[in-house]
Amino acid sequence: MSLAVKPRPSLDGQHFHVVVVGGGINGVAIARECARGGKRTLLLEQNDFASGVTSRSTRIIHGGIRYLEHGELDLVRESIRERERLLRERSHLVHPIHFYFLLNETSQRSAMKVRAGLWLYQKIAGKKTAGAGEMELARLHRALDAGHQWQFLNFEDAQCEFPERLVAEWMTEASDAGAAIRNHCEVLAVDIGQGRARGVLFRDRTTGKDQRVDAGWIINCAGPWVDRVCQRSNIRTGKPLIGGVRGSHIVLPRFPGAPTAALYTEASDGRPVFVLPWNDQVLVGTTEIPDTGDPGRVAPSSQEIEYLLRLVTGMFNKAKLSAQDIKYAFAGIRPLPSSSGDKPSAISRRHFLHDHTQEGAARLISIIGGKLTTAASLARECARKIGIKVAEPTAVAVGPGSALDPVLDQQVIDIARAGSISEETARGIMEWHGPRAMDIARMALVSAELRAPICPHNSHIVAEVVEAYRKEYAISLADVLLRRVPVALGPCWSETCSREAALRIGAVMGWNEHEFGAQLEAFELERTAFLQKPARNSSALEAAAD
Repeated sequence: MSLAVKPRPSLDGQHFHVVVVGGGINGVAIARECARGGKRTLLLEQNDFASGVTSRSTRIIHGGIRYLEHGELDLVRESIRERERLLRERSHLVHPIHFYFLLNETSQRSAMKVRAGLWLYQKIAGKKTAGAGEMELARLHRALDAGHQWQFLNFEDAQCEFPERLVAEWMTEASDAGAAIRNHCEVLAVDIGQGRARGVLFRDRTTGKDQRVDAGWIINCAGPWVDRVCQRSNIRTGKPLIGGVRGSHIVLPRFPGAPTAALYTEASDGRPVFVLPWNDQVLVGTTEIPDTGDPGRVAPSSQEIEYLLRLVTGMFNKAKLSAQDIKYAFAGIRPLPSSSGDKPSAISRRHFLHDHTQEGAARLISIIGGKLTTAASLARECARKIGIKVAEPTAVAVGPGSALDPVLDQQVIDIARAGSISEETARGIMEWHGPRAMDIARMALVSAELRAPICPHNSHIVAEVVEAYRKEYAISLADVLLRRVPVALGPCWSETCSREAALRIGAVMGWNEHEFGAQLEAFELERTAFLQKPARNSSALEAAAD
């Protein structure tokens, strides 16, 4: 069996109503909205979709309780509204998660202030928070440092463990609505003539060839690369539009006493930090460090890793965690508005649409800010800005339902039978692929190769990979294993898993020995650049764990 990827046709000389530059969650949402509005749309991404800020986030869909501290009530309302919409429409990817706000005698925030904020948060959401679970509270009390007097204040928010999958779904929906989709295509410049943006010159990195397209509108949604797009196009904005802020995370194995609910607490400097159950591991983050370096080379510093490790070891000292336990760390650059002098935590998290007309580039809009939760509302606002009629969406459930839904259990059984696969595999496919799960199961029925697990340690199968290549615009092994079927983010993954997966995938995709070697090498390089293992000889990290 061979399912080799077909070469992509050139777009050179074609005209599009809208060209969107940048394939993170915001860019993909905008492209989907424009295509659904009947506009011929092209989406360009220099690397792979969701490979930048989106995949380096804290992976929560939240109403923004911390925004209350800065008086941004409108942003909180918008975030809560979009959170509820995602919970209904993408229930297989976005699910409710119980949070505990942890305070002790050293906390800079008073319990009274936090209670007032949580009361207001609940009022804006228009629903009551479920009561705290007695067993989980007792378990946390046993696990936490007994030298502190802990207070637990609870609230509800949501988690999207794999925003890469949300991006893949929206991208597929953009394509179904007629959008042209191109990843691994770097925009070299926006063509400016007679006071307006007229087209885009880009290089297809898969072929090395340059192409130029005409455009009625160009949306610069390149995240932390927004200013670079402007500079390459000789657009003088006076000052940078983006003030990059680095956010770093560490990932730990599930340790004795690790929380099954999400924790929101203060670090040593009073900054709020999350400790989250994630992907059978524990995700801790984030930091806020000004960073004007190359976003493509961003990495967590040893000081940031120490900061996060010290927080966890200070809370869960009985677990005896050390720097050796950190599975990996990763970092991304938040594309926040440039704001000289402000602390990173004080910079607004709302999004802004910058019209370049006054700079001699009419019909070019740069997107500043934005986040996972509000990507869809940003897309609607952007579409209206360029003249597309957009109605506020009504609530339509397109996911398979919540984990406790008996209908979901029956769907899992039906998918398992259709693909001759285990119910565990069927459930995994359902959780990651939602409405497309049955199509993948039917594909798996074709051969044992397609039903084979991607690696021996998990239940996801090669048929999901084929779907990624055929319908989700995957080009490389990294596109698949880090984003479309992100098993390489799991607790088991090692170089042995990488090789085994490449062998099984290569057999189905028809790779020869040279292509197998090239794909595997490129994957390992990208994975180690993204998911960085802290240096083992760092005395600062070891001191943090003592």
